[in-house]
Amino acid sequence: MDQRRNRPALPFESMATTKKTKKLRGRTFAAVLVFFVLMSASVKKSSATQKLEAIHMAQTVTAKMEIKSSAFQANGYIPEQYTCKGEDKNPPLEFGSVPSDAKSLALVIDDPDAPGGTFVHWVLWNISPDTKKIEAGTVPQGALQGLNSWSRNSYGGPCPPSGTHHYHFKLYALDSKITLCPSAGKEELETTMKKHILAHSEIIGLFEK
Repeated sequence: MDQRRNRPALPFESMATTKKTKKLRGRTFAAVLVFFVLMSASVKKSSATQKLEAIHMAQTVTAKMEIKSSAFQANGYIPEQYTCKGEDKNPPLEFGSVPSDAKSLALVIDDPDAPGGTFVHWVLWNISPDTKKIEAGTVPQGALQGLNSWSRNSYGGPCPPSGTHHYHFKLYALDSKITLCPSAGKEELETTMKKHILAHSEIIGLFEK
């Protein structure tokens, strides 16, 4: 039998062992501390990377769709020639930043200030997504016109009974074409396209008699 296994440790041996244990524990603690520091830095780097990626994605997203007119400014007065006091033809409109995956566009012009409730002036759907503008007094090729509040499949210009009214020109980019009969109006269009809207833009024009 090896008696060295059972002999009691000498004082200097116990002290050496204690120092060795403390040193080992110190190294272990330092290693654990370094590990957590590196992990923290990695998390911060990952978070920063995610933020940069989010910013990059936001920058690469298509700009907000736009509708405007060369005939009037946003919240400006619509020229008389585009109203019932003039030629009663639709004003020129321009579209910008239409989503690349849009399959069609829809347009609604209405007046929420009408005394009997919102009055609809023009309803259009299945406008080609490549359309950049609608010239004054024209309908885009291939587009379909729904019924307005005069029960006509055409544009009807502003014609308020009194006071200043706000006319909303609302453009919608859709992920599909719309199947509706010519007797359909604004309500039917809004119901049908509700789940197909990719983007929406609006400009408001004013008019008073």
